[in-house]
Amino acid sequence: MEVAVYNISGKETGKKVVLDEKVFGVEPNDHAIYLAVKQYNANQRQGTHSSKEVSMLSGSTRKIKRQKGTGTARAGSIKSPIFRGGARVFGPQPRVYNFKLNKKLKRLARVSALTYKAQESAIMVVEDINLEGPKTSKMAEILKNLEVNGKKTLIVLNDINNNVYLSTRNLQGVSVLRVSDLNTYEILKAKKIIMIESAVESFSELA
Repeated sequence: MEVAVYNISGKETGKKVVLDEKVFGVEPNDHAIYLAVKQYNANQRQGTHSSKEVSMLSGSTRKIKRQKGTGTARAGSIKSPIFRGGARVFGPQPRVYNFKLNKKLKRLARVSALTYKAQESAIMVVEDINLEGPKTSKMAEILKNLEVNGKKTLIVLNDINNNVYLSTRNLQGVSVLRVSDLNTYEILKAKKIIMIESAVESFSELA
């Protein structure tokens, strides 16, 4: 699959790059994608939610009223769940939501997501972005030239580029990741994926 290379002015350079069919042309597996996204969302959960059961509450243990003759149900503790300020029945307790997936399955989910983006023509290859320093306005201008301004955009780099990262940090909906850090969730979330030209070859490692 051939894709045109653009410059930061949004113009075609006349160059084309070939995207690896093993990454951008596989048979997508929707269930693998589902599991990978489910794992990502589960791993984001802190699991620190907690509620107090009867044994965790402090309060008097005296019997609050006599057993019979009141015309109402018997009650033995002010900490009972039926009273205001009482305990919680079967409430949430701290737990770990993480679960593991095979590396092969995660790899399949990742290339399946990239294949979908390739089929949607949502992938753009851009010449290397070289900024002299962090400049949000300059990066916003580049994104406007590429006609992705205001869209959820994922910029994929081959290696860490602090100037690009810092320049996009305050731009809403724009994420920056290295090829090695790509995950299925971030790929699917983006409406447009901007691949830096120097990172194209590294995508073969995802297969």
